[in-house]
Amino acid sequence: MNWQTYSIIGVVQDFHFESMKGKIEPLCLMLGQGGDIVSVKIQTGETSALESITNEWNKIMPHQPIRYTFLDESYARMYEDVERTGKIVTSFALLAIFVACLGLFALSAFMVEQRNKEISIRLVLGASVDNIFRLLTQNFILLVLISFAIASPIAWYAMQTWLEDYEYKIEITWDVFFIAGLMAVLIALLTVSYQSIRAALANPATRLRSE
Repeated sequence: MNWQTYSIIGVVQDFHFESMKGKIEPLCLMLGQGGDIVSVKIQTGETSALESITNEWNKIMPHQPIRYTFLDESYARMYEDVERTGKIVTSFALLAIFVACLGLFALSAFMVEQRNKEISIRLVLGASVDNIFRLLTQNFILLVLISFAIASPIAWYAMQTWLEDYEYKIEITWDVFFIAGLMAVLIALLTVSYQSIRAALANPATRLRSE
């Protein structure tokens, strides 16, 4: 470096100083006698230090105004697109869950209405609330599991493709999909349970009389 010999006064652990999509490259930090860039470490929130730094800068470089940036903000700007993509995906996921819940709720109400007589007869013959609840929800759970089995490989492939852009990345393990599937089943159960429990607790005589 400039054909000069330098003495090593310290070694630090590897850290990212550029995008995390690439490998950590070698970095040399030199302690020089001059220059127009200075790095200063201050405590978080200690903005009063800026005034002292500005005064010292004006003593050293009186003809060049100080321009400063915070390192954490610079790193944050490097990943604004990733955070923006995450927010967009999260918003669309929540919207999709809400629309799916509306559809499940309407479908469960329609199914209960269509099977009113069957449910009433089963209750008269001694079926319990658990039996009726299981009868009305098992088909929905089966559909959710089939959908999950189809979506899981697609989601895994999409995430693996996205992570290929990063040199250092996490491994997508089976427990992520297990938790996602469990949450999908629970959301479906909570959505259809109102109509199912309402049908199981209704008076069968009243329903049969109306039929």
